[in-house]
Amino acid sequence: MDPTQIIEGILSFSLAGGPRGDQGYSRVLLQLFGYTGHGKSAFINSCKYLLEDTEELISYAEAAEKDGGMTTERKAYELTDTITIVDNRGYKAMNSFERAEIYAQLGNFIPIGEVVEWSNNYSDMMNKVEDAELNPNYSDFIVPILVYRTTCTLSNPNKIEMKTFMDNCKNMTGVVPIVVLTHKNSGNYIDLENTFKLMGGEVIISIENYTEDDKIKTRGRTTDILMIIDRALKDVRYRLGQRRDPRRDWVQRKKFLLDYIHIADQERREQEIRREEENKRQEERRRKEEERRREEERKREEERKRENGRSWWEFWK
Repeated sequence: MDPTQIIEGILSFSLAGGPRGDQGYSRVLLQLFGYTGHGKSAFINSCKYLLEDTEELISYAEAAEKDGGMTTERKAYELTDTITIVDNRGYKAMNSFERAEIYAQLGNFIPIGEVVEWSNNYSDMMNKVEDAELNPNYSDFIVPILVYRTTCTLSNPNKIEMKTFMDNCKNMTGVVPIVVLTHKNSGNYIDLENTFKLMGGEVIISIENYTEDDKIKTRGRTTDILMIIDRALKDVRYRLGQRRDPRRDWVQRKKFLLDYIHIADQERREQEIRREEENKRQEERRRKEEERRREEERKREEERKRENGRSWWEFWK
């Protein structure tokens, strides 16, 4: 498809254009997730650069891939009157409550513009859900987008983490996350595309983001980036072709998050029990080692006394 046609389709997109109308939705929310430094912010800048049809690439989102990522809050960037893209806080190695924070962002239970602090206890997470209930957001149609850098390999634990995240995205939103592989020209994107397909990915698109140092627009590069938005809007049209209830969807997302927080709290308690048991075992090993050391020292001391006794006896004899 010609990039100009894709841009026209994006700019003219309307939630009311489907056979059942907007069904209570007023905005498409493209939710970006991924490890820190994998290119979420650069992708936002590329989208703005192409849709605004300008020759100057503006760094709306702080792209700091070299220092491990800058985003610590949910930041929203309007692409059109109907489409907003959100840069959620990136993650590294996560514990259960950090994963719960990711799902809280995905479900729109943390307000846009708020700093995302990784919680480490049940009460903090429950307070966030209760705060969200004071001003619930029913009208955003959420499309999850997972960003991953092609120059990074996927270990088996990371594959499990990614697949679980993708499955939970589908459970929460009804949409399988679009997978965006960045740095297309630097890594083995073909192998990664196949890996994500085996993990259940339906749409995997590899791109090379535009940057201030590399902003010459090319047809192929532009098409790759625009196709991500285009495919997201196709998912929205498909889902709006079915009967939807925004309030019911919000309640279902809340139930999922509450269940996840409960499981996370159980995992935390089990981990604490395991740590306590391990600490007891280590303490017992230290105690036995100390007893063994003291016994050996006592035996050596007795041996020295016997040796001294024999020496004196030999002397006087």
